[in-house]
Amino acid sequence: MSKSLLYRILGIGKIPKEAVAQIQKEGVVLQEEGIGGSVTFRNFRGPGRRHGWKRTWFTGSIVLTREHFLAFAYSRTIIGVSWVDDKFKALKCSLESNDLLCVEFDAATFNDDWSGDMEMRFRTPLAARFVEVINRNAA
Repeated sequence: MSKSLLYRILGIGKIPKEAVAQIQKEGVVLQEEGIGGSVTFRNFRGPGRRHGWKRTWFTGSIVLTREHFLAFAYSRTIIGVSWVDDKFKALKCSLESNDLLCVEFDAATFNDDWSGDMEMRFRTPLAARFVEVINRNAA
């Protein structure tokens, strides 16, 4: 599968420059950038926001280091959790199809004033390898 058009033309969806040094220091286990993704909100409530159901699409990247699970939408961190953090254990990672990684969690996991469910999907040919590494670190 090819990279997103925004990535190929404008470089949107690269790992943010601010994060590259830290990622390299920790040691990259697996990474993919310029991939399509989405965030789905269900029964979501947060300060000034309410969604019964809403899906937002993005171009981003996902990185697994020896210490962290990181995901970015455009250049914004949407998942940034250490393998040993209790928040990591709250993530449910699965393979929805051969090329679709799904990460589900309760919105309150990362923000105390949020409630509802969130699902993040990343379309990559490496989805099965991402799930394998994530589940290995969860054990």
